[in-house]
Amino acid sequence: MPGLDEEVKWVRGVGPRVAELLAQKNIRTAEDLLYHLPFRYEDRQNPRSLDELKVGEMASVIGEVRGFSLLKTRKAPIFELTVGQGRLAMKCMWFHGGYLEDKFHAGQTVAVFGKVEPSRTTSSFKMINPQFEILPDASEDAETRMLEVGRITPVYESLGGARLASRWQRKVIFHLLEGLRGAIPECLPRTMLDRLALPDRETALCQVHFPPEGTPMDALQAWATPPHRRLIFEELFFLELGLELKRRRMRERSGISFATTDKVREAIREVLPFHPTKAQKRTLGEIVSDMRGPSPMRRLLQGDVGSGKTIVALQAMLVAMENGYQAALMAPTEILATQHFLAARKLLEKSSRKYRIVLLTGSLDEERKRTSRGLINRGEAHLVIGTHALIEEKVEFDRLGLVVVDEQHRFGVLQRFKLMKKPRPDGTEMAEPDVLVMTATPIPRTLALSLYGDLDVSVLDELPPGRTPILTRRVPDERAGDVWDFVRKQVKQGRQAYVVYPVIEGSKDDRPELDFSNDTPAPPAEPTPKTVRKGKTAALFPKLVKEANPSAKAGLKSAIEMHEKLRTGPLAGLRLGLLHGRLDPDDKEVTMRRFQRGEIDVLVATTVIEVGVDVPNATVMIVEHAERFGLAQLHQLRGRVGRGAAKSYCILMTGERVSEQAEERLSAMVRTQDGFELAELDLQMRGPGEFFGTRQAGLPDFRVANLIRDRQVLELAKHEAARFVADPGPDVSDAERTRLRERLKIAWQRRYGLVEAG
Repeated sequence: MPGLDEEVKWVRGVGPRVAELLAQKNIRTAEDLLYHLPFRYEDRQNPRSLDELKVGEMASVIGEVRGFSLLKTRKAPIFELTVGQGRLAMKCMWFHGGYLEDKFHAGQTVAVFGKVEPSRTTSSFKMINPQFEILPDASEDAETRMLEVGRITPVYESLGGARLASRWQRKVIFHLLEGLRGAIPECLPRTMLDRLALPDRETALCQVHFPPEGTPMDALQAWATPPHRRLIFEELFFLELGLELKRRRMRERSGISFATTDKVREAIREVLPFHPTKAQKRTLGEIVSDMRGPSPMRRLLQGDVGSGKTIVALQAMLVAMENGYQAALMAPTEILATQHFLAARKLLEKSSRKYRIVLLTGSLDEERKRTSRGLINRGEAHLVIGTHALIEEKVEFDRLGLVVVDEQHRFGVLQRFKLMKKPRPDGTEMAEPDVLVMTATPIPRTLALSLYGDLDVSVLDELPPGRTPILTRRVPDERAGDVWDFVRKQVKQGRQAYVVYPVIEGSKDDRPELDFSNDTPAPPAEPTPKTVRKGKTAALFPKLVKEANPSAKAGLKSAIEMHEKLRTGPLAGLRLGLLHGRLDPDDKEVTMRRFQRGEIDVLVATTVIEVGVDVPNATVMIVEHAERFGLAQLHQLRGRVGRGAAKSYCILMTGERVSEQAEERLSAMVRTQDGFELAELDLQMRGPGEFFGTRQAGLPDFRVANLIRDRQVLELAKHEAARFVADPGPDVSDAERTRLRERLKIAWQRRYGLVEAG
């Protein structure tokens, strides 16, 4: 009898050659094949009659092939198929359909699935580019017909060409389930299944692949049947169980118990630049409570652009320093590290205590690096701010008490781990430091549970006083002259502006500045131009009420070329600066300092200024080719303005070709400034893997669960995992506990690829 861990090549109907193809899809065992679930279902119990169809609906139709032809057109060949039922018939059309010419013959039974559209030439219907499957005829064996017609039929994504399409998968999986009948082990406690009204594992797998008659089709298509829910819960439960055990182990480690005396409180009060918001007080309270505890703190501080994360982190670092420990802040870029260094130095110079702050980045000359490392090693540097240079082997802390990691999604888990495990200069092991992770990328709560499942989460959901709302408008390229006039007016009033471009310099491939971008580039523009609509733009630019007249644009505008064009053209006479990722680090720093001091009126840049740049006098953010940026990037860029008391503006300039998704992103930017609302939309549009950059972020590769669709199940799984770890209950047998532990080991290590670091 086969087992779930049997190599897939031994499964009936597979073999070594097919197994090699399946391995490319990460299907290596019988279990992997069973967890390759149908992505949709067709109701072939009672096939839809052609006279029942309604325009606009998605439908499955089974009929007879009545005729077909390949129509030659100037653009592309169109394959046309006539499917009949009795006296009724429907046309199916595939563009670029030459490959279908030899697929069909008259009299075949075929199932088609697609959107029902009205036919222009007859009173019947048609389908454009439907999915199709040729069904077995009466001469084929009863078993094959039983899997294809007269039932709810599962439809699978192909595993490698026509040979491994749905029909092959149905047959192989049916035989595999038959061979495993009674031998698929349960991995969840029976009491848990009964309490949650979930079927056992074998029943769930059988009914997900071959749903029983009468199963509601809408529940199947939504993966909302009890068998689907069971398999989704199983996967998320083991993920959350692993994270809960990891949290418990962390709490058992010995850390540093920081004291929060009156002396510490006074040190914090001395440097606070303003009265903190309720959210800042709450999150600082959560952080300090962790720091007072005996086990190492592992906390995520999450807040929207401008919510004041840095000042909260600085207060936490003061707690560590006042207790005689060193604090380290690691940032992903030199610009951001330098910004943090200058801001910390400005705040801490108000203190009566003499804190020594050290900056350590890769671009420093060797002598300055050596001096900084010496101060760190001897414990003379109280606060160390830097980039990846902090985790170099030569950097050894004397008494590291707190590690703050900014923009965590840009660092791997192992980099965070390396900084936490720094030895003392004499080689002795230190007590494990507390870790505070910060991110300005709003992450929906359910995803934070998975992405940062080993961390406790604090959310800054309130902006400090003085942050003004930013007026966001979308403007077509053709009105660029009015935009530059507006910039001139703002500069005349003593304000400054950013102008951001997606690429550094024009090239054949228009490469974006990927080294600093935390957002997946927007999809390429659709070939069909869209008319730029009139909107509320008139409120900001009265001249922009005219209807746009799009003209073709060749390629993307780039920062270097546009800096020169603006300097000698529309913005001539203003002081322009240029900032991008390929500049020498010293040049970047000089440019940013000049902009901060008001010596530059307009900073032309790439997304290098996306995070950490704080210039209160800058009131205008112009993003050219805004349709090419993702929501997260646009929101981060907008957050560079509105940092002072003056009214601020974000102008999204778009080219002639804007895709449907880009239209949705731009509309959302104009509609709201709520980073969490935008993050939810971004997540829905792109999915979790693309939203984070799955591998970099450490998000597991799920087989069944979908973190957008299955948020409620994720919450349930988290609750059940915490409950089980705290007390499994007397009704859970020793055998069930053993099976659960074994299953966790497989899920945690092999399936999710999650590691113990951090």
